[in-house]
Amino acid sequence: MSIEIANESGVAVDDASIVAAARFALDRMGVSRLAELSIMLVDLDVMADLHERWMDLPGPTDVMAFPQDELDSVRRPDASEAGPALLGDIVLCPAFAKDQARKAGHSLLDELHLLTVHGCLHLLGYDHAEPAEEREMFSLQNRILADFRVARAEARRLAVQRTADDKVLGAVGLDEPKRPHN
Repeated sequence: MSIEIANESGVAVDDASIVAAARFALDRMGVSRLAELSIMLVDLDVMADLHERWMDLPGPTDVMAFPQDELDSVRRPDASEAGPALLGDIVLCPAFAKDQARKAGHSLLDELHLLTVHGCLHLLGYDHAEPAEEREMFSLQNRILADFRVARAEARRLAVQRTADDKVLGAVGLDEPKRPHN
């Protein structure tokens, strides 16, 4: 899966972690490994301009998703034959998300993960305009985020274990490959 990210927001964030959240969500949703996604992080002014231009709403927002309209048949997993696709663009505004993160009691990165998954679901055709749609989308979003957190914690645990194993192997001289005897 090709996921491009560009941070033009002026806020330093862990780009690789945001890409990992998007990849995890799209994998979980059964999106083709050949799919392409673009993520852009922007400042408040750019987001306000996009929000007003595309949604006709004043001021900035946290996330916007721009699906590729001509690929509607590969959106949701229940659609026929999901295949390679240019999914579209997700635009995040870290400056806007900072306040939301503080109010929610978690880090900016956690908020950006949430918004990334939210944007991915929008690209796949999910919406929250109606109460039933909102329940479905937010339930799915919460499950994906919970599974992502578990997977990240396990990856960190394995990395720590690998480092400890490498130290032990190095201490006993088993870290170098054996050379063949002639």
